[in-house]
Amino acid sequence: MSITRTHLIYDGKVVNLALYEISLPDGDKAIRELIEHTGAVAIVALDDEQQVLLVRQYRIGAGDSLYEIPAGLLEPDELPEDCAIRELREETGYQPGSLQPMGGYYTAPGYTTEYIYLYLAQDLTPAPLQQDHDEFVEMVRVPLTEALSMIERQEIVDGKSIIGLLKVARSLHL
Repeated sequence: MSITRTHLIYDGKVVNLALYEISLPDGDKAIRELIEHTGAVAIVALDDEQQVLLVRQYRIGAGDSLYEIPAGLLEPDELPEDCAIRELREETGYQPGSLQPMGGYYTAPGYTTEYIYLYLAQDLTPAPLQQDHDEFVEMVRVPLTEALSMIERQEIVDGKSIIGLLKVARSLHL
């Protein structure tokens, strides 16, 4: 398959919406709608007592406040590691002494280019940064095992948080 034409429908602050015309293997053409996204990072921040730092914030797509791991959008030309440190400081007030890449994933490759880089942050020290003016985030600490139970009880329903917490739990053999 190949892309034969693109048409930008919407140029937004966080996403763009474009129509892509593609050539199919049988020679036909098809139109695909694609949300173009710069990407993001998500961080499982684990303190010395094996407690994870979660944030709770209102999410318009869910129509509710959700428990999540800290995360944020990549700025243009920003390295994912730098973004992870910045977002962790903004959302939790902590700086990681250790930041370990845990892989990443496409959130929904059928209709978006969004890719999330996952990190495990440890050796946390206080180092707050000013939160974005439009973010109202509450930080909570829960034992990692309790966060895993929250997934089972459907109290954590955010995909990046579920993936990140389960990857870290597996790496720690929990």
